[in-house]
Formats: sequence, structure tokens, C-alpha cells
Amino acid sequence: IMQRALGQNTVNNAEKYFGQFCVLLAAYTRKAAGLRDKADLLVKQLLDFANTENPEMRTTLKNFAEELAKVQDYRQAEVERFEMKVINPLRLYGTQIKQTRAEIKKFNKVRNNEIKQLEKLERLRQKSPSDRHTIHFRECLKNLRAGAARWCSG
Repeated sequence: IMQRALGQNTVNNAEKYFGQFCVLLAAYTRKAAGLRDKADLLVKQLLDFANTENPEMRTTLKNFAEELAKVQDYRQAEVERFEMKVINPLRLYGTQIKQTRAEIKKFNKVRNNEIKQLEKLERLRQKSPSDRHTIHFRECLKNLRAGAARWCSG
């Protein structure tokens, strides 16, 4: 029972925290992408303004705009790296957590069915202790079902 609770607790914690990680990292990535977009607009405005100024000021503004555009290229790379190297792998954990939860649920269902069968068998033993043939037959049938269930889930 302790192992089952520990496994269930582990899955619950993983689901909770990995979900929060995904949400926060996705928000961070969106903010970085938004900042990149705003800076791209600033670069465009600087270039437009530079075209209205004298040659010396135009050169200075264009150089500044080019440097700012380079910074935005780094920001774009940051956004892409976050999506590929962090967010997408975390999403895979979400799928794994769902599969593990389904396996635990399946295991618990099989376990509960086996407990019910044992309880039925025990009631039958208490009800008619002299009917050993029926009790033995049911025990064999239960063992066959359990073995088949384990073999099929395998």
C-alpha cells in the first residue's frame, strides 16, 4: 500500500510541477518573442528616421539600428532554443505522466479485482469448509485468471 501511495504521489507531483514549468516557460518564451517583435519595430522606426536626417546622423542611426537588429537575432535564437530544447522535451514528460497514470489505474483495478476474488474465496471457505473440491476449483480458476491477466499485460 505504501509503494502504491508513493507511486501515485510521485505521479501527482510530476504532473503538477511539470505542468507549471511548461506554463511558465511558455510565458517566458512568449514575452521574449514579444520583446523581439517590439525591438524589430524600433529598428524599422530608426531606419525610417535615419532616412530623414543628414548624412552623419543617418550613418549613426543606421549603425545603431543594425546593432539592435543583431541583438534581436540573438533573442530569436533564444526563443527557438527554448522551444526546441526546453519546452518540447517537457511536453513529452506530460505524455509519459499520462501513460504512467493509466498504468497505475490499470494495476489498481487488477489488484482490487484480485482482492475481491480472495474475499469471495474466504467467504466460501467460511460458509462451507467441507466443500474442498469447489474451493480448490475456484482457487485454480483465480490463479489461471491472474496468470492470464499478467501474461496479456506483459
